[in-house]
Amino acid sequence: MPASTHASSNRQEGRKLIAQNRKARHDYAVEDVFEAGVVLTGTEVKSLRLGRASLVDGFATIDDGEIFLRNVHIPEYEQGSWTNHEPRRVRKLLLHRAEIERLVGKTRESGLTLVPLSLYFLQGKVKVELALARGKRSYDKRQDLAKRDADREVARALGRRVKGIE
Repeated sequence: MPASTHASSNRQEGRKLIAQNRKARHDYAVEDVFEAGVVLTGTEVKSLRLGRASLVDGFATIDDGEIFLRNVHIPEYEQGSWTNHEPRRVRKLLLHRAEIERLVGKTRESGLTLVPLSLYFLQGKVKVELALARGKRSYDKRQDLAKRDADREVARALGRRVKGIE
């Protein structure tokens, strides 16, 4: 077997989800979504391969034209030694310059924030799905819940009608 074919077959193909921030879609109105690479250390990647991460309190900031991911918890790798990482360290995100400048403009002008939605492996590389979002107020959340309940009730009624129950 040629070396190039063998190396590509060992790589993880497709998208493997590590962690998801479900609460983000409840707390924020998502306006745009970006995919960014993450600068990580070796023990962080090994910990992520075990599926261990939490995006609950995570957010991204823009400092000196670079984007950083903060408050994302990647626990220490259990088999790691002195090379282990800090679980909540600040991690740099990798985006194209044009994307960064667009995000800078949007966050400054309209009070939007950057929230991580999910963390996943894509062809062996760790990626984060970053949302440009606006915080929801409590009444917005209640309206969304009421709308979802109403839609669910309509779907149930249609289902029962199709089955001939009603």
